[in-house]
Amino acid sequence: MLESLKEAGKSISRELGRAWENLSEGWRELLSRSGEALTHFSHSKDKVIAERDSQLPVLPRWSLLAGEVEETDKEIVVRVEVPGIEKEDWQITLDGSMLYLSGEKRFERVTQDSTYHIMERAYGTFQRSIPLPRNVDTERAEANYKNGVLTVRLPKVGDSKYRTIRLS
Repeated sequence: MLESLKEAGKSISRELGRAWENLSEGWRELLSRSGEALTHFSHSKDKVIAERDSQLPVLPRWSLLAGEVEETDKEIVVRVEVPGIEKEDWQITLDGSMLYLSGEKRFERVTQDSTYHIMERAYGTFQRSIPLPRNVDTERAEANYKNGVLTVRLPKVGDSKYRTIRLS
């Protein structure tokens, strides 16, 4: 009987070790791939008080704004997934080789006689900074927002082709 308990204990220990390793690996990947995408959302003081009075759970203050930066021969293309924001709530700023995205994701409660059981979506104002791999032509930059994805097209400055210079 004691031997079977010891074996069960070893088996449980191995399974817990595997589960912990999987969880740790998931967190490491999340942090390494999405560390820059983790974005703080600020709530106004009045909104936080109203949330507490209206039986809502506390709104999350952090969310992932997943994005990608792609470079072609002629441009840098930045795409960021941010569903639920109106076009007029965006502000896009270029400063040197940095792209700053800021905006506000507004919380709208459709019904007043409901109870939230899960609240994972963050609301409020936010800012995300994205370093660009090259200088861009700010005058020809374009942006659009469709299906919850913001796309910013940034033409590169000058000829970006690789070139070797010989000494004379």
